[in-house]
Amino acid sequence: MKSIQYFLGLIIFCITYTSTQAQNAQYPVVQNFGGIYEIPGSTNPDPDLEYNIVIDLKTLQQNKEEINPGLNNVARMMNLHGLGGVSSENLNVVVVVHGGATETILTGDGYRKKNGAEHPNLKLIQALIDAEAEIYVCGQSLISRGFEEKEVNHDVSIGLSMLTVVTEHMHKGYQLLVFD
Repeated sequence: MKSIQYFLGLIIFCITYTSTQAQNAQYPVVQNFGGIYEIPGSTNPDPDLEYNIVIDLKTLQQNKEEINPGLNNVARMMNLHGLGGVSSENLNVVVVVHGGATETILTGDGYRKKNGAEHPNLKLIQALIDAEAEIYVCGQSLISRGFEEKEVNHDVSIGLSMLTVVTEHMHKGYQLLVFD
């Protein structure tokens, strides 16, 4: 009898363990990007708080044919808040792109001209915009890296600099995250 109980307990454990390990990625806020997984029993963000986040994104994209990992991390952060119960109305995200990440916000033609590859970030940028993230590029980085205004994705705003866009939002109560 004990061996049957042990065997049934082992089966239940294996089924439970396998089902938690074989989860499919979820995309509650940013569709098809920044996939995240539910963690049973974890501490979640307070859904009653308003989250105002400004992200300093300077992540250099090593592989020019893959999406920028920092930009994908923005999608992950938004999805994690959504999975944790934070509504879209309570999640305000501003991304400020500069430095090595500047080419991430180029048009398809601008990116192809710079890297000789198709632009892998265009759909991710659109998904972030659809999820109501605001995206800025540092005007100083554009000039110092030799890009023209016409090469900037039309969904991206040009700021005077990363420094001014970030400090302006911090004075408005936004919390700073830095994605290297």
